[in-house]
Amino acid sequence: MTTTQLRRSYRASLILDLRGSTDAPETVIDRLKDILKAIDCQVSEVENLGVKEFSRAVDRKFLSGLYVQFHFSGPVSAPKDFREKLRLDRTVNRLLVQVGK
Repeated sequence: MTTTQLRRSYRASLILDLRGSTDAPETVIDRLKDILKAIDCQVSEVENLGVKEFSRAVDRKFLSGLYVQFHFSGPVSAPKDFREKLRLDRTVNRLLVQVGK
């Protein structure tokens, strides 16, 4: 079996910075879901965990962010591809992708 045929389940946790964005949080979440679908991933669940304050703020002007989790399955290269697609996206402050169940 080659690596292109392997599929794994993942959980991506994101902190979104919506300060300069005019889009609604649901619109941003749908756009992120479309990015996952574009890299051949199947999104099974999206959890909007709400806005939470940071215990240690790096930026005094950015004290809280919107936490979102995506549960998806995709190819082995999905975490790397997802990070690359979001590298220049200003609305994504932090991204953590973990191998799921």
